[in-house]
Amino acid sequence: MIRLPSRLAVLSAAALLLTAGSALAQKKYDTGASDTEIKIGNIEAYSGPASAYGIIGKTEEAYFKMINDQGGIKGRKINFISYDDAYSPPKTVEQTRKLVESDEVLFIFNPLGTPTQSAVQKYLNAKKVPQLFIASGSSKWDDAKAFPWTMGYQPSYRSEARIFAKYILTTKPDAKVAVFYANDDFGKDYLLGLKDVFGDKASKLIIAEESYENSEPTIDSHIVKLKGTNADVFVNISTPKFAAQAIKKMHEIGWKPMHLMTDVSISIGAVMKPAGLEASEGVLSAGYLKDASDPQWKDDAGMKKFMAFVEKYMPGANISDANMVYGYSAAQTMVHVLEKCGDDLTRANVMKQAASIDKFVPDTLLPGVHVKTSAADFAPIEQLKMMKFTNGKWDLFGDVLSAETNR
Repeated sequence: MIRLPSRLAVLSAAALLLTAGSALAQKKYDTGASDTEIKIGNIEAYSGPASAYGIIGKTEEAYFKMINDQGGIKGRKINFISYDDAYSPPKTVEQTRKLVESDEVLFIFNPLGTPTQSAVQKYLNAKKVPQLFIASGSSKWDDAKAFPWTMGYQPSYRSEARIFAKYILTTKPDAKVAVFYANDDFGKDYLLGLKDVFGDKASKLIIAEESYENSEPTIDSHIVKLKGTNADVFVNISTPKFAAQAIKKMHEIGWKPMHLMTDVSISIGAVMKPAGLEASEGVLSAGYLKDASDPQWKDDAGMKKFMAFVEKYMPGANISDANMVYGYSAAQTMVHVLEKCGDDLTRANVMKQAASIDKFVPDTLLPGVHVKTSAADFAPIEQLKMMKFTNGKWDLFGDVLSAETNR
């Protein structure tokens, strides 16, 4: 006699199948993700005129190694693939295609540069591959409607320039301003930000606009020329190598205007020390990151975590290099997004989670500064604090300023 399974057994088996099916259904993967791995692509300037930023990629690689050592993200290990483009747009295109089409990464994370990333923005959006947390403050990355797969990270250059312009108007209303800027989107964004606030006074206040090319070996002649204008305010919109050259040359020729410098070049290790600490005295900027070499943060909980990370994963690294705390904060934010993704590691969900961050605070951001995004706001960090370089360190002053209120 054949014994038929009981109704209870049939129901139990069906329940097990449904449970297994729903468990499988919950896991969603796109190219670059699996049960064991998350492939992240990155483009960095490890060589060339912007090589001072190379430490960002190295810091991120070390941070992801720490995460992997801790078990990864829900058991998945991060495979961080980082290539050098030497800050050259044609090389960026080549390396980005390699990451997407050969390495098959899930997304591109924190790639460096305005001109370089502009060269691949349309390609990545057409492929629907997230171009996430770009290491550039160009306001063009905050365009969710036209480029839904692109997002920046740090405060926009234009917003910082607006804050600088307001500071100039408050402290030197009759200023004679000389603007020195990179002849690319990065430099032009700052120029627009200054003019946003100066308004119809711009033509009177700005007495000189001098641009430089990233291919120039030295910018000394530009600085000598600008001194000749008798400007009493100098707005320095240059990358680290050229910012250091400008500070050094100004000191050599005895030109001492009020000096406001972009926050992308505030690294003590990569800019101020090479330029000379005495020469750098009094330079003004605006920041959103803690300085790991500043003793004021020695008891700060977030900075203690950062220092423990450096000691174990980057021993001997130069903690005075602001690019390290930057890379750490970007990587920590990326891990936060991936944790929010759960088992839905599709490119669409990665972008969705990146566009719904609610006041996340990485360990190395200044108090009062946070990461916040929405589907309509692709500008993750929108707060800054003015600071002055004094006695070998950056001294913060004033309140945290929101870029949103300076538009």
